[in-house]
Amino acid sequence: MSSKITDRLAPRTVARITGGLYITYILAMILADVLGHIGRGTVEQLYQAIITNPASFRAGLVVNLFAALLFLATAWGLYVLLRSVDKNLALLFLLLNAVGVGIHCLSSLPLISALLQGDAASGTAAFSAAQLEGLARLSINTYKTVFVSAQLFFSAWLFPLGYLVYKSKFLPRFLGVLLMLDGIGCLIWFLQGMLAPGLRAITYPGLLVSFVAEVGLALWLLVKGVKVSSARTEVGVA
Repeated sequence: MSSKITDRLAPRTVARITGGLYITYILAMILADVLGHIGRGTVEQLYQAIITNPASFRAGLVVNLFAALLFLATAWGLYVLLRSVDKNLALLFLLLNAVGVGIHCLSSLPLISALLQGDAASGTAAFSAAQLEGLARLSINTYKTVFVSAQLFFSAWLFPLGYLVYKSKFLPRFLGVLLMLDGIGCLIWFLQGMLAPGLRAITYPGLLVSFVAEVGLALWLLVKGVKVSSARTEVGVA
């Protein structure tokens, strides 16, 4: 959506496009997990997915990268909706999201490496089966570390986003509060993954809040849109 295009779109249309992108992103992440345990899958789950069904794992990688693109497009739509509330904070959450998406995409590289290690054409024939397994697991562990690093930025973007949703007059305040709580949950996920990887259970409450907050916002935008009386003169205004 360029500036000229978004200036011509009705606020409710922008909201519903953004909600549709957000829901599609969430579904894509779920599909990537189903196809290849990409996301919150364990090292063992990822390794078994690579060696037992590499074609499905490749499809999961593709879906995962498409999901990253959808998430960035969603952030842009939210920027268009909320920049009139505070343009600087809206730009901040857009940049934080973009950095997180960049790290998310970067985390896929070790998975590609792990996948190629089982390909005879990749030049790994000189390695023993045990060495290849060790290299694959190292690559997967690297992916897990880089992936969880992205959660720091995905945590940070939720605070200005939640605040702007809370301050806006065209979206419900409770969604803003939930998004900021989601930010705390993602921060706990980042700290747990980096400092205490064996304590995954402490992230479960945050995941529940995240599901309610982000699916709630996506569905609200898609189904309800925004209060046109409040947003008509705001969306698209620099």
